Amino acid sequence: MTLPASAPQHAPTRVYRMAAMLLGVGSLHFLAPKPFDSIVPAELPGSPRVYTYASGVAEVGIGAALLAPKTRRLAALAAIALYISVFPANVNMVRLWFQDPSKSLPMRIVAIARLPFQVPMILEALKVYRAS
Repeated sequence: MTLPASAPQHAPTRVYRMAAMLLGVGSLHFLAPKPFDSIVPAELPGSPRVYTYASGVAEVGIGAALLAPKTRRLAALAAIALYISVFPANVNMVRLWFQDPSKSLPMRIVAIARLPFQVPMILEALKVYRAS
């Protein structure tokens, strides 16, 4: 893989880390879909499973596209769009978990703590886009 002269040497690691995360989480949408189904906002039409599978396909597809230098730049933009589009489900998870008495305080804190992680994920995808 040839990097542009301005690209930092750790750029391939960033790409592979992001691709691995997307491929792994995307695969979980098919292997264990129930947790993902449970955070799909009820206001969306249709079955939550459709949204779970659709986001899984998007994550696996984007992760795979990040691995190919020719599609990496577009995949980085798609990752940004994906991270923004799943944010409402993460907010919904917080809402649901605070209403569910079976969820412990640590679980509720984790749900809240996940929200700000969207920002660094978007910034990482932006760095991949700029380096590609």
